[in-house]
Amino acid sequence: MGKGFDGTEISNVSVGAALPHDFDAGRRVLLKGGLGAAMAAAFGGMSGCSTLLSGGAVKIGFKGIAASLSDALIVPDGYTATPFMPWGEPVGALAGMPAWKSDASNTAAEQALQMGMHHDGMHYFPIDGSKRGLLVMNHEYVDDGLLHADGMKTWSLEKVRKSQASHGISVIEIEDKNGQWHAVRPSRFARRITANTPIKVGGPAAGNAMMKTAADPSGTTVLGTFNNCAAGMTPWGTYLSGEENFRFYFAGGENITDPHMKRWGLNKGAFFRWPEHDERFDAIKNPNEINRFGWVVELDPADPNSIPVKRTALGRAAHEGAWVAITKDNRAVVYSGEDARFEYIYKFVSRDKIREAGNGLTKAQANSELLDHGTLYVARFDADGRGRWLPLVAGVGPLTAANGFASTGDVVIKARQASDALGGTKMDRPEWIAIDQARGEVYCTLTNNSQRGVDDNPGVDAANPRARNNMGHIIKWKEDNDFDALSFSWSHWVLAGDPANQRADAKGNIRGDLFACPDGLTLDDRGIMWIQTDAAAAEMGKGEFQNIGGNQMLACDLATGDIRRFLAGPANCEITGCTFTPDGRTMFVNIQHPGETPSERGDPSDPMRFSKWPDGASGGRPRSSTLVIRKVDGGVIGT
Repeated sequence: MGKGFDGTEISNVSVGAALPHDFDAGRRVLLKGGLGAAMAAAFGGMSGCSTLLSGGAVKIGFKGIAASLSDALIVPDGYTATPFMPWGEPVGALAGMPAWKSDASNTAAEQALQMGMHHDGMHYFPIDGSKRGLLVMNHEYVDDGLLHADGMKTWSLEKVRKSQASHGISVIEIEDKNGQWHAVRPSRFARRITANTPIKVGGPAAGNAMMKTAADPSGTTVLGTFNNCAAGMTPWGTYLSGEENFRFYFAGGENITDPHMKRWGLNKGAFFRWPEHDERFDAIKNPNEINRFGWVVELDPADPNSIPVKRTALGRAAHEGAWVAITKDNRAVVYSGEDARFEYIYKFVSRDKIREAGNGLTKAQANSELLDHGTLYVARFDADGRGRWLPLVAGVGPLTAANGFASTGDVVIKARQASDALGGTKMDRPEWIAIDQARGEVYCTLTNNSQRGVDDNPGVDAANPRARNNMGHIIKWKEDNDFDALSFSWSHWVLAGDPANQRADAKGNIRGDLFACPDGLTLDDRGIMWIQTDAAAAEMGKGEFQNIGGNQMLACDLATGDIRRFLAGPANCEITGCTFTPDGRTMFVNIQHPGETPSERGDPSDPMRFSKWPDGASGGRPRSSTLVIRKVDGGVIGT
């Protein structure tokens, strides 16, 4: 028997290679998309960081599924993919929490107790191994046309508050009972972090003049986090969440003359319309509020009373996420990319070593200030295949008080300007990062940059070699000696695209199944790289994307370069987030914004909004959801 979103038993059903538009996704569905065999794998998967100790060739056994543009969810033969905890499901902090309402009539207060919209990066934190744990995930943004019962027809403070409550982070407790995952309700661990949750400011920007507001004259406590994208998991058991496109929530760009504000591209009006009823997001009335976003947020999911912290030593950016490596002397190195055209790749090296638990402290508590002290660097990729990490340190080189960098706080708040001054390499939207801890190698997806070499924008360079880079690529580097090294060697791991394209810069060099716009990236312990894509809805199946299909998830054997398609998502979705249970028998993947319209407003009456995933015809509107992916025989994923 299958289970519904809340774990209740329902009838089992099997379908063929694709799901019909009106399927009931509350059922456990056997999804067949190709012939199944196996690649052996034992997943550890801490924050995309692999130990990769075997050194032998890794083989992918399953046959890659076909590309798809249908409103279907497809995985290979022998696998199941069950939608789990979609937007609106109660997180379970209290008994009797408000249930999902298919007409979206739930209030802002109810939404603050429910799963947020647009699931993104996530991690599984074991409590009882692979049987029970905490699933922590980001909610990147909202489609206001779907979020409210009457869409965008009216606008009010209540709608702003509901939108704010749909952002942020969810912590849910889950357990496997008789082969089916359930949300534990009630759970003392379950909670929502929203755009109005108090969050501490840690590190060098705390108390900086640019962080102070009338509501927070100390500059040490911020209300909320939003546009949370990718996620990392630290060796001390905490969760790292990147604040990405925060500028779209602020208005007033047409009246801004401050060069610092202009460097961040503030718009005339806010895309999400919060400033109309919440003056905190009016950059004219509250010019410092925007400086309080664009950080990496650290959360201890095992302590429900802990307060999240913005780790400013990691720099302010349109952070995709943050991923941790460990040096030979046990210090933390945090890599991050800035998902914006012509922006940068960073790494932070902690001053102190990672501490063990003791003296009544958990390991998370023992390292509660580890990410507040250290050195931030920006990457420069040189034409000879070598690269340098340039230190963002106040008083060094051009980062002087005369140039606006009087303190380390100034440097991290204005990390973009500091990187400009140092000559970091402007990249094609660096997003997810995966770390091979054993080999000292790091991979980063560069999703695309259609403006590379167009008009007055920067042209091609060694690291970003294609003009009008619609397809994207993945870059790889190996640190010299250790992760805290100041130099590295680099290469292009794969250029995405389609050999059938007429334009040379869109052909790529993929060995296997085609894809474009790489985004999510997770490396498992046997050397399989899982690649997730994020092509725009308006491009799918057209022009240079004609043969690539919709967004998908692929597996690549690092030993051979062989790439095979593992999952195809429903119409116009993004595939994002990937985490495993320690035994490797469950893979969690997120389906974000199914049926997204080119306008991204998400009005369910839009004729292009044809997806009903995952609820089927009875659901009324599509919902982002987590997938629970397992093998029919109960084995390790890939075997």
